[in-house]
Amino acid sequence: MENGQLLPETVLESATGSSSKLLSLLIDIKYLLKGKVLVANVLPVFTAYWLALYFNGEPFIDHWGLFLLTMAGSTLVISGALILNNWYEVDLDKKMVRTQKRPTVTGNFNLKTVLWSGIITSIMGLVMMLFTTLEAAVYSFLGWFVYVVLYTFWTKRRYTLNTIVGSVSGALTPLIGWAAIAPAYHIVPIIMFCILFIWQVPHTLAIAINRLEDYTRAGVPMLPVVSGVEVAIRQNLIYIIALLPFPFFLISSFGWFFFLFATSLTIGWVFLAMKGSQAKDVKKWAQTNLRYSLIYLILILIVMVILTSS
Repeated sequence: MENGQLLPETVLESATGSSSKLLSLLIDIKYLLKGKVLVANVLPVFTAYWLALYFNGEPFIDHWGLFLLTMAGSTLVISGALILNNWYEVDLDKKMVRTQKRPTVTGNFNLKTVLWSGIITSIMGLVMMLFTTLEAAVYSFLGWFVYVVLYTFWTKRRYTLNTIVGSVSGALTPLIGWAAIAPAYHIVPIIMFCILFIWQVPHTLAIAINRLEDYTRAGVPMLPVVSGVEVAIRQNLIYIIALLPFPFFLISSFGWFFFLFATSLTIGWVFLAMKGSQAKDVKKWAQTNLRYSLIYLILILIVMVILTSS
């Protein structure tokens, strides 16, 4: 300090330290919210909202305020559910390599603070969704309830069916986006629900196979832990095959290009899944399967938006 002022070096160090703390905080928040999981759940909300506008002949400019409210509200509801999941599963996360960086494990975030953050975020999101439509708010609550209560609190530690229960929660996201504009009994949101429900099973099985040691050590009854990897690989293939019929039901909505595109993607996934039983490195195969599942979902949703943007 010189003449009561910080020296330039000290100012620089202070600014660097502040930036480092901010970056660390943002990284902790990303892990708390399971960044990729959050995006994977919000994207179908956006897609279905966009599609609802198109199929109901509504211009986006007339509903941009509702769009912001829907996206913010649904994001908060999903975030609240993920925060509560992290709070409740801290004992499991401490035993798993893949979750060691979560702030609930590192101690960067106080557990009581995390609990209240999850509760407040959930309530804020649900209240915001009530200002969209009642149907969208109901789907939001159902998604939250299934994920937090039925999946996190009840089935995950007890039954291999936890994967199926969790899939219901994620599959409700397109219904939220669509219902903000119109009732979700249209063929498009219904088929999107079915695709997302089935898609999540092989997606989750790929994670469970790839992280088998983690789930075994934590005592989580995932299918490959309880029944073995071979059974999980067969189930993975069955669920992917089950995706094949659904693009057919969307021909009248999106045309033949979407049908051929989505079917080709699914067939490619089927061939990849068939290699699982013969794979020399099952973990590497599972990781490839996981990446394909993410690419599959993103491309399906993006093409839906593109085909309705003209």
